[in-house]
This record gives sequence, structure tokens and C-alpha cells, in this order.
Amino acid sequence: MRIVKKDDITEPFVAPLGEKIYEMIGRPTEIGGTTNHSFVHVVIPPGKSSPKHYHKVSEETYYVLAGRGRIIIDGKEKIISPGDACLIMPGEIHQIFVESDENLEFLTVSAPAWVPTDTYIPED
Repeated sequence: MRIVKKDDITEPFVAPLGEKIYEMIGRPTEIGGTTNHSFVHVVIPPGKSSPKHYHKVSEETYYVLAGRGRIIIDGKEKIISPGDACLIMPGEIHQIFVESDENLEFLTVSAPAWVPTDTYIPED
């Protein structure tokens, strides 16, 4: 069993463009040892974004908790806000930007469980 709060993660991964990734449940043994899914809480501050990237294996679902964002998936743009869920399939190039003066916070479920080696930066 693993029960964890976002605030229990004292050293989130901070990506180069400013997003903070709180991996709460995932493949490493110390955070659950899951293989079929992972669960992450992401916080992106105003003016920041995720990198443009894709996954060859993992499906992702984002569920927005707070803030307002603009997501681009394979060149299609949508505004997302609290209560929105967004499916991203393997191979879809995606990037998310903050579109407000508050943090954009969302949950991500990846299946199978996300691993860093399944994140690819497209060549433009």
C-alpha cells in the first residue's frame, strides 16, 4: 500500500522550462513499484510551460485541478481549465502553456507507468 500527498514530495523534478513534477506513484520501488500506470501531480507557474515532447509507449490523461492552460496536441490548440480531462495517445506531440496569472495544476495518469526513457523531443 502507498498513501502519499503532493506535499510529501520534498524534491519534485523541476523541468528546464519551469514545470514542477511531483511523481507520487510510479515504477521506482520507493514510490510504489507500479508497472501498469503512474500518477503525477504537475504544477506549472505563470509564464512557464512543459517542453514540446511525445511518448512512444505511454498513454497519458491530464485532469486539470486549477488555473487555465493552452494545450497543443499534434498542432491542434485547446484551452483547458479545472474539470477538463485530456487524453494524449502515444506518438502525439504535445506541449502545455499557462494562460493565467496563477499556477496551472493538473494530475497525470500514464499507462503503462511512465519512465524517463519514454520522453522524446521532436526534431522541428
